[in-house]
Amino acid sequence: MFAAVARKEARSPALRNLLTRQTQTPLRLAAMAPASRRNNSSLPAGYAEDKSKGPMLRFQESLPKLPVPTLEETASRYLKTLKPLLTPAELEKSTKAVQEFIAPNGPGRKLQEKLIARREDPKVKNWMYEWWNDAAYLSYRDPVVPYVSYFYSHRDDRRRRDPAKRAAAITSAALEFKKQVDLGTLEPEYMKKLPICMDSYKWMFNASRVPAKPADYPVKFDASQHKHILVIRKNQFFKVAHEVNGQQLNTSELEQAFRRVYELAGQRTPAVGALTSENRDVWTDARAVLLEADPSNAKALEAIESASFIVCLDDASPVTLEERAHAYWHGDGQNRWYDKPIQFIVNDNGTSGFMGEHSMMDGTPTHRLNDYVNDLIFNNKLDFSDPSVRSNLPEPQAVKFVVNDKVQAEIDRAVTDFNRVIGQHQLAVQAYQGYGKGLIKKFKCSPDAYVQMIIQLAYYKMYGKNRPTYESAATRRFQQGRTETCRTVSEDSVAWTKSMSDPSVDDATKVQLFRKAIDSHLEYISAASDGKGVDRHLFGLKRLLEPNQELPAIYKDPAYGYSSSWYLSTSQLSSEFFNGYGWSQVIDDGFGIAYMINENSLNFNIVSKGLGSDKMSYYINEAAGEMRDLLIPTIEAPKAKL
Repeated sequence: MFAAVARKEARSPALRNLLTRQTQTPLRLAAMAPASRRNNSSLPAGYAEDKSKGPMLRFQESLPKLPVPTLEETASRYLKTLKPLLTPAELEKSTKAVQEFIAPNGPGRKLQEKLIARREDPKVKNWMYEWWNDAAYLSYRDPVVPYVSYFYSHRDDRRRRDPAKRAAAITSAALEFKKQVDLGTLEPEYMKKLPICMDSYKWMFNASRVPAKPADYPVKFDASQHKHILVIRKNQFFKVAHEVNGQQLNTSELEQAFRRVYELAGQRTPAVGALTSENRDVWTDARAVLLEADPSNAKALEAIESASFIVCLDDASPVTLEERAHAYWHGDGQNRWYDKPIQFIVNDNGTSGFMGEHSMMDGTPTHRLNDYVNDLIFNNKLDFSDPSVRSNLPEPQAVKFVVNDKVQAEIDRAVTDFNRVIGQHQLAVQAYQGYGKGLIKKFKCSPDAYVQMIIQLAYYKMYGKNRPTYESAATRRFQQGRTETCRTVSEDSVAWTKSMSDPSVDDATKVQLFRKAIDSHLEYISAASDGKGVDRHLFGLKRLLEPNQELPAIYKDPAYGYSSSWYLSTSQLSSEFFNGYGWSQVIDDGFGIAYMINENSLNFNIVSKGLGSDKMSYYINEAAGEMRDLLIPTIEAPKAKL
């Protein structure tokens, strides 16, 4: 998920290499333990519970701060990642630039001192947090959809083919989750048995992104004062109370409200929501036009932005995995409000999914939300059967905008721009049924690292070379932690992918090379999760340059920009309740590949700007088969019982 900035750099030479936005993909979740209450007596020194903060935030203040690696650590790791990507001459030039940067009198030394001072500042919880939120998201000007939005596609609920019933069940379950977040009773998540940061959950409900120049900003509303969801049908907005007289609506009451929305919506109206699909500067100006059109439009905007979350009732019936992916990733550009972090989508045929906005919250919290919602539904963990409906419930309240000619012109432009941008993208889904996590574990491999090698081999098959690859690594075990880059391509992965197409290399050697590639990947992603990748550190040092300070050679070096141009932007998020998830590519010459690793299947969502997503899907399938055939002989036969 994430080089909005990389895309911006490609268009503006002055901004080239300023930084790389590490895509909008939902995070790597493989290392995250299930969220369940634990015995905390075994936590390491330094972790403490503050029960006055409530269960969800009880560890928050004792989480460690994001570290600052030493210059030597980053220099060594950085050069190691460049070696498989550069010619010997290019590597020699890069090595010289790095050595100059970290020399005793080099520019990196003073920048490092300033960065450490920032980390040690008691008022700064995370030296990266504000810089990253601004540079990677809030200052990013390309449209949220498709470049920042991401989606989950839910399994079908065969008991609720009726869309009103499906929407009511999803809303009931989501409100149960929201209750825990609002009360602070949600159990923290854990990674490697350590509690992780829960700070971003405050941006999940009753929140929105707001367009502004030069940077957007988030808004958060008091949940106790805004107890409504927003329902969108045929471009029309409806405010539906989810609590009346201190009592949450039950599923039957919510179903009645959704049925009423279907009745009230009638014909499509001007798609004010399409404005949120625009370039952020264009949307900022359009918002001003909208507010100038009539004083009542400000109240309508607040009703949307303050809503607990959104339920989009689409007049579509997607069937195939590709159709569903398009529906949840971006839809038709109209029946949405793309600035909201939480949007559930329910189609006329009862299929459903989720769309997230990424700026203040990564994918792990929304993954947990969607898993929770589907777990309650599919495993009957919530009583959805109460048939009682109160007689005093308010009708869904239409949220109306005054649309004059100027506003309509902005809407028309937004719809045109949306169709043009989405039309440039190609999406393919590889629903691989040959095997999944179960068999991979028999190969004694990390499932995540294994699938990363599938992607590397597929890319090599298609292009005959390996190029810079991003995988998202979560750094949430630190205060306000978000992500770090795992640079997947290593000398070992390149040696292995080359061997797979070399008939002179025997299978035993290929297996040996494969194991080394896996080990290299695990070493890097472990370091990245510990806050010791190279990309955030180099970004932070660069951020501390004085306005008129000469740019150090390390940042002028073409290898710096190339090695952080994500030709493959990848991330894992796995759930037995999903049949897909994904997002956009991050550079025009690259692919966005989201993948799920389930027990007996693998799922890949492949997006590019016309590079041949269908061909990449084919090569992924082929690579997965070849790797299985290579490793099957390595499985130890079960010992015979005596």
